[in-house]
Amino acid sequence: MKQSRRLEFMRSAPLPARDGVTPSRAYLPPGPWTLLRDFLFERFPHVPRDILLERLARGDIVDEAGVAQTADSQYQALGWLWYYREVPTETSVPFDLPVLFRDDYLVVVDKPHFLASIPGGRYLKETALVRLRQSLSLPELSPLHRLDRDTAGVLVFCADPESRGAYQTLFQTRAVHKEYEALAGVRADLMFPLVHRSRVAQRAGHFTMQELAGEPNSETRIDLMEVQGGLGRYRLCPHTGRKHQLRVHMSALGLPIQNDGFYPVLQPYAQDDDFSRPLQLLARSIEFTDPISGQPRRFESRRSLPAHSA
Repeated sequence: MKQSRRLEFMRSAPLPARDGVTPSRAYLPPGPWTLLRDFLFERFPHVPRDILLERLARGDIVDEAGVAQTADSQYQALGWLWYYREVPTETSVPFDLPVLFRDDYLVVVDKPHFLASIPGGRYLKETALVRLRQSLSLPELSPLHRLDRDTAGVLVFCADPESRGAYQTLFQTRAVHKEYEALAGVRADLMFPLVHRSRVAQRAGHFTMQELAGEPNSETRIDLMEVQGGLGRYRLCPHTGRKHQLRVHMSALGLPIQNDGFYPVLQPYAQDDDFSRPLQLLARSIEFTDPISGQPRRFESRRSLPAHSA
């Protein structure tokens, strides 16, 4: 049902994909507004009013029939508005996005550090999804899972909307085996391999996560592969897929991943990325049985983490 709603949403849009970016929509609930602009001012309080009025003047915001709305348009409750989300100042990510595999159903890429998987917040065109939709001319391409913006490595997309549900089920039922690689400090008192289980939850008022007392909802197998230059190279195999799970688990063990700006302590926000200090976390490989062909699939990153990290 969820997959059919997604297809209906994509195909009912009165605006086509533009430069790899699909349109967004906003619902018009019952309310006191007479003019559409008054609703927009309240719905998007962080967007300057002159910007909203400019977009209306350009005809960038349309109704369900594709009719451009204006600053004087009457408010029509229970309908939808369609528009392209814009990010005024988006930093270019100067790294490539090589395709590891492509057929009629899947696109597998080797994502670099600093490139977001999908649009969100400050990132729109500088995302793996939008780049691929544009470069491969696949406007209906969709992600099967995500990697943190700070994490590099194997990322899998579905090229056939009708088949997405079958692949998505693999991830939902944990029928996908993932291996990550990380650089972190070492502790002589820990014996590897080990399995770390904990309850991971959102930190109140923050986007970061934390471990809490209670029934575990996350699990990671961790193995120390080698020690070089005072750093350990670890293999991380998550059994679950909680947000920031690997970063939280390593930090909880007293082994925060090198160059992690979130854990154990959230560092001050920086407007510009320091491309010389990527998080030393790599999605090394992903493995599953293809639900369409029945063939075993294994995709492996060609990237590497340096033996020494600043």
